[in-house]
Amino acid sequence: MEGLGPEEWQAVWLSVRVAATATLFSVPLGLLAALALARGRFPGRWAFNILVHLPLIMPPVVTGYLLLLAFGRKGPLGAFFDEVFGLVFAFRWTGAALAAGVMGFPLVVRAIRLAIEAVDPRLEEAAATLGASRWRIFATVTLPMILPGILAGAVLGFAKGLGEFGATITFVSNIPGQTRTLPLAIDAALDVPGAEPLALSLAVVSVVLAAAALGLSEWLARRSLKKTGAL
Repeated sequence: MEGLGPEEWQAVWLSVRVAATATLFSVPLGLLAALALARGRFPGRWAFNILVHLPLIMPPVVTGYLLLLAFGRKGPLGAFFDEVFGLVFAFRWTGAALAAGVMGFPLVVRAIRLAIEAVDPRLEEAAATLGASRWRIFATVTLPMILPGILAGAVLGFAKGLGEFGATITFVSNIPGQTRTLPLAIDAALDVPGAEPLALSLAVVSVVLAAAALGLSEWLARRSLKKTGAL
């Protein structure tokens, strides 16, 4: 891409790294949350549902501020991870990955939950009548059928991570080479007089990556519907 130098490409690859890390950790947790919401019947389920989806409706800057309070060096969780694992989040790329994961988590959960709810329970009941355990039914019947939904959720979470801005800049600031992801690089370019072409080039890269991710997510979602017989 014309006009992009090493620093800009560094921001692009950092965005990919941040989004991939966020997705890697959010998908397993999202699967558990989706199973709880789709199949679980427990006290406080409504509150748990609200908690999962809060990042979608809260201003991103509020999410970033709450992350700073909780995972900053002096925050309870931040101090715990620093002392026990030597893992620091505030003003580090790991914090950017955490922010991206939190912001994309509702999308991951929703995609997987829809896939679970589309599974015909009679298939699982038939496996149970043959003597299969609950875990065997999940591994051999449910999981293969919801796999496209899991992949679709992963792609959506990845796309959200690529475009995350508000929570990231609030939590980890805009540090070149450390936390400056693609959206933050665009914002920095817009603050420099005469750097509009650079900002446009970065925006084009962002649009291409986001469009590719959304296209892949749509394809996986349609595969999920076909596999469950809903399409």
